[in-house]
Amino acid sequence: MTVEGIKVVDATLRDGGLVNDFFFDDDFVKALYKANIEAGIDYMEFGYRASKKQFDPKNFGKWKFTSDKDVWNVIGEKNPRLKLSIMVDVGRTDFREDIGPRKDSPIDLFRVATYIETIPEAIEMIDYISSLGYETTCNIMAISKCTDEQIANALYQLAQTPALAIYIVDSYGALYPKQARKLTRLYHQILAPAGKEVGMHAHNNQQCAFANTLEAKDLGAKWLDGTAFGMGRGAGNCHSEALIAYLNGKKYHVEPLLKLVEDWMLSMKENGVEWGYNTSYMLTGLTNQHPRTAIAATKKKDYQYIEQLKFLSYQ
Repeated sequence: MTVEGIKVVDATLRDGGLVNDFFFDDDFVKALYKANIEAGIDYMEFGYRASKKQFDPKNFGKWKFTSDKDVWNVIGEKNPRLKLSIMVDVGRTDFREDIGPRKDSPIDLFRVATYIETIPEAIEMIDYISSLGYETTCNIMAISKCTDEQIANALYQLAQTPALAIYIVDSYGALYPKQARKLTRLYHQILAPAGKEVGMHAHNNQQCAFANTLEAKDLGAKWLDGTAFGMGRGAGNCHSEALIAYLNGKKYHVEPLLKLVEDWMLSMKENGVEWGYNTSYMLTGLTNQHPRTAIAATKKKDYQYIEQLKFLSYQ
């Protein structure tokens, strides 16, 4: 299995934090950090750096607002085998106030998340954060709702920024492998001449997250996201342990992630933290809809799937 140039990004604390409002035990975060190092994962995302003016810290765990101090407290001394990242959402972060120079921070990479309508704001953030010395990438969310023309226009603009890679983000879990292939080709065609790489962040509403990630990789995507045991919003994400098992060899090793699942992820689910594929999430993926209705149906244990499909079909 060729892994040259691949960067596997663990997004468990960030996407998984959307499931438990970022209330992770420090012991779990330390175990995740250790497992990622031993598995050979390239980047670990330490949640968001969200605005405390917009989100009340009383309602969320610290990884919603990740500070450099929080990260240092968990990792102790930084291990050079694993780079660290944080995500910042356009319009939801005070990036000029809350991000200092890279030389003073344990963070290597900031991932800027944007919708297609806010590309200019994303570019402003990428340029500013890059000027502080950080690596940057950009995640274009809800890509399944965008036209090819919109995507191409955004990519041509982002190709002029310092961002290392631009991500295909299947926020609604609506993509099938053939669509993942088409998008990866489009991204690569526009980005490669500018020296930019392609990333894939997949959701599992239709149980295609792993398949879509492999399709993107085989067509040249270099940045691949996963989460431990697929932990993430709604139906969750591509399972890190499946991705690493697929890449298993000299660089990547699946056993540390399997132990993490055994020691932590199973009990987290048993204690009521809920994520993963179910029929309600399949229906929102099928109809290319935000999973909010499926999240509500799952919480209510609503199994009236035909009624759910009728409702979604008219949205």
